[in-house]
Amino acid sequence: MNTKKVLIALLMFGFMFLLVQPAKAAASSFIVINKSTNQLAYFENNKLSKVFKVATGKLPSYTPEGKFKIVNKITNRPYYTGNIPGGDPRNPLGNRWLGLNANGTWGTTYAIHGNNNASSIGKYVSAGCIRMYNNEVQWLYARISVNTPVVITTSGKSFPALAAANGYKVTNSSTVPVFSVVNLKKGSRGAEVMELQRRLTNLGYSTKGVDGVFGANTDAAVRKFQKAKKLTVDGVVGPATKKALGMF
Repeated sequence: MNTKKVLIALLMFGFMFLLVQPAKAAASSFIVINKSTNQLAYFENNKLSKVFKVATGKLPSYTPEGKFKIVNKITNRPYYTGNIPGGDPRNPLGNRWLGLNANGTWGTTYAIHGNNNASSIGKYVSAGCIRMYNNEVQWLYARISVNTPVVITTSGKSFPALAAANGYKVTNSSTVPVFSVVNLKKGSRGAEVMELQRRLTNLGYSTKGVDGVFGANTDAAVRKFQKAKKLTVDGVVGPATKKALGMF
């Protein structure tokens, strides 16, 4: 009788333990790729963190659409078709591989990866994979874990709207500039230069305007900031300067 009572008590405890277990939380970090703009958005802690330019398939059907997962991570994957070892400058897969479970494959056919042809980024040129600049996929690779959800679509909606439409909770609805880990310097133009100018101006280093053009005034402001932060004073906004500015 005592044995039966103990067994019943254990079963009841186990049942109650299952009841009080919290439901598995929805993914707080995920990726959305929009083929209509050839851009990749990285959401971290349910917030839109960064947007990058990418290259996708030569034809719309080449890069599959739907909800997938990152199923493997490989540093310097060899290019088996061309018998090119990983890490070789000739390797078209670049230095990082984030494999996707798309079209019944398991991270061996489709992936987000680097490449050895930077001029292809932003274009429709691949056999199906999503290409990124090598230094940008390296940045992403360091923050992505296996099982991270990936949505690939073709749409005119904003990234926050696309995330919400696919069932993800988004705590900010604003858009962010298309960022790049590529260095900014005198002569650079675009949204990231505008963001640089805003940040410098807000910190008290006037660029005498926020126009997206990295000219003499922005160069002077960058050098003053670098000197104040004891960085290399060269006017080049590379990883160290961007980090000090909070740009990534």
